[in-house]
Amino acid sequence: MNLEGEHVFRGPRQDVWDMFYDPNVLASALPGTQKLDKVSENEYNGVINVRIGPVSGSFSGKLTVSDEKPPESCTLTVDGRGAPGFAKGVGHVSFFDQGDGTTLMKYTGEVTIGGTLASVGQRMIDSVSKSMIRQGFESLDKALEARLAAKTTGKAVEFSAPTETDFAKGVAKDMGKDWMKIAEVRMLMYVIPIGLALALFVYLITHLGK
Repeated sequence: MNLEGEHVFRGPRQDVWDMFYDPNVLASALPGTQKLDKVSENEYNGVINVRIGPVSGSFSGKLTVSDEKPPESCTLTVDGRGAPGFAKGVGHVSFFDQGDGTTLMKYTGEVTIGGTLASVGQRMIDSVSKSMIRQGFESLDKALEARLAAKTTGKAVEFSAPTETDFAKGVAKDMGKDWMKIAEVRMLMYVIPIGLALALFVYLITHLGK
């Protein structure tokens, strides 16, 4: 599965870069994260709960940061395994100072999924992945806002990470939107009410005529 996209952070590039090296912030942006520990300058070990359709379970894995060019770019390598299967991925992330106090982040990557997790179907995996990325960026936006506010006021960072339940609700909502974009599903949404109306009409005619 290939991943590609971009996101604009409302903050200076150096602050965005520093945020990505805070394991607490990273954990808040990864739905289902139970633990994320920094074991060395460029390595993190973590445990994350994943649910895609009927398949769910915990993954234990490692996140490695390499090819660093602070605060411009880096490469992320992920290797996770658990009861639902395995996931391996490599991604390249670049940060661009847009000159107006904002930072454009662009990312490209490739993820390989195997085991039971891969059996749920590509469409569902894509939908869940997109939802997790969207919600992850929303969480990072709030974390960055809190960190910048604390930097200005000199107070402690006040940021409450979304719960796993919040993420699950977001995934369900996004998947509903994705399914409604499918032509066959849209057609069914029209055909089913019409069929029910016709069935009711026939029932009334046959019974009221007696």
